[in-house]
Amino acid sequence: MNPSSSFYIETVGCQMNVLDSEIAAASLVRAGLKQVDDTKQADVILFNTCSIRQHAEDKIYSALGRLKHWKTDVKPSGVIGVMGCMAQKDQGLIFRRAPFVDFILGPGSLDELAKTVLRFIEEKNSGCAAEPVMLLGLNRCSNRNVDVAESFRLFDPLRLSEVRPNPYQAMVRIMFGCDKFCTYCIVPSVRGPEQSRPPKDIIDEVKILAGQGVKEITLIGQTVNFYNYNEDGKTVHLTDLLYRLSEIDELRRIRFVSNYPTGITDDLLQAVRDLPKVMEHIHVPAQSGSDSVLKRMKRQYTLSEYKEMLDRIYETIPNVSVTSDFIVGFCGETDDEFEATADLVRYGRFKNSFIFKFSERPGTKAAELYTDDVSDEVKRLRNNALLDIQNGTSLELNRQFIGQMKTILVEGVSKRYDDGTVQLSGRTPCDRIVVFDSPDETPVGKILDSVIENAAPFTLFGDIKSGG
Repeated sequence: MNPSSSFYIETVGCQMNVLDSEIAAASLVRAGLKQVDDTKQADVILFNTCSIRQHAEDKIYSALGRLKHWKTDVKPSGVIGVMGCMAQKDQGLIFRRAPFVDFILGPGSLDELAKTVLRFIEEKNSGCAAEPVMLLGLNRCSNRNVDVAESFRLFDPLRLSEVRPNPYQAMVRIMFGCDKFCTYCIVPSVRGPEQSRPPKDIIDEVKILAGQGVKEITLIGQTVNFYNYNEDGKTVHLTDLLYRLSEIDELRRIRFVSNYPTGITDDLLQAVRDLPKVMEHIHVPAQSGSDSVLKRMKRQYTLSEYKEMLDRIYETIPNVSVTSDFIVGFCGETDDEFEATADLVRYGRFKNSFIFKFSERPGTKAAELYTDDVSDEVKRLRNNALLDIQNGTSLELNRQFIGQMKTILVEGVSKRYDDGTVQLSGRTPCDRIVVFDSPDETPVGKILDSVIENAAPFTLFGDIKSGG
């Protein structure tokens, strides 16, 4: 292998993809490659893809199209790989649309990445014609669940701080895949069956991260509160894991996302309330406030059950913030069904909500059973209407913090001024972003106290008073 071989990764999608890219980068660095931040400097270009919405896929295909000249004329020995959820979903279609792609690798085959990249580099440098390859998990519809699970292999090796986006924060995967099969969602097909990692592996990984200077971890899973692992005849749940992780001395903060509403148990809420290191923020997607839409989505709960869950969260955890996800314009959504969702956004008093226009995904039950019959214009209007409601609530809630002292973990630079000073940003325990001016970047990575002086819907403006 050329010792100067370098790689570039472009990541699209959720936190799971961000973590996959970090792990991919670590495996390639260990294999002797150098990570660069510009495709012009790279010998290997990788796309870690998402299939949740059409826009995410269109973005990747456009980026691939722009690389045709690079591959054919500029660097014929270059390697192009497509990873992630779109790779698992589209498979050979990627080769047909972009025949210069060298390999396709699904999210359950991440352990094969370094070996595959090294083989392509070696073959191309020796003048051999490297044949394209696909490394994918098995189809869930036509194979035994146990075989599918084995084909979506867990791959969470030791972490490298130099490839982490933020040296003081880290995501930790505690489970992989999903078994909920919401009709709109492609994740169970592209990420495979639900699998939980052994608690010991998770704890060992977090201890390593804490030793590298990480102060805050975020436990991630498609339905993170359904984590369960059989350990010596006893089932370990997310609540148990939170208690064990809280005992790691160097660790200061623990978060977890995303939750499924039916798994918000009283013991989990009590752990968030009682464990000082667990941050008082719960992200629990609702998707709709209409029972009929929830049924078409196969969400496994009703509006009243979701509201009861919300009430328990607010009653159990002082100072908690709750965030949610909503889809507008799902198949057959009427004006009345949308208004029910708008009412839930008002009722929920969410810190913020992630609101999306429905995007039909081939291979899902929604695409098979229903017609995507809500116009793009109606989807846009409903999306904007929900945003207006949510923005009003977010501003109202944030204004309550003016004059209060809040503890923040300083995450990085938000803005640089001409005089050399910087605006830094940090995050409160309840997941609110605070920005403040500083003469330099020295507070990054520290936990500080800030007096909140002003508020906007998505940002608090603070003044730092003490360090830690």
